[in-house]
Amino acid sequence: MARMVRHEKNSPYEVPEGTELPIYICACGLSKNKPFCDGSHKKTRDENPADVYLYDDIGRARVKNEY
Repeated sequence: MARMVRHEKNSPYEVPEGTELPIYICACGLSKNKPFCDGSHKKTRDENPADVYLYDDIGRARVKNEY
């Protein structure tokens, strides 16, 4: 079943405790290396917070709100 998940954060969570180097956890949902951040959140920096977007390998598209 397909579903749409809205991510409201466009930067990773930092986990600095107990590690030699900080670990970054994906919060945007776009990382190809989940749960770790791969820098994909940089694509979301210019998003309008009120809009919903779909991402694929080609780019993104804004989802028109019908309700």
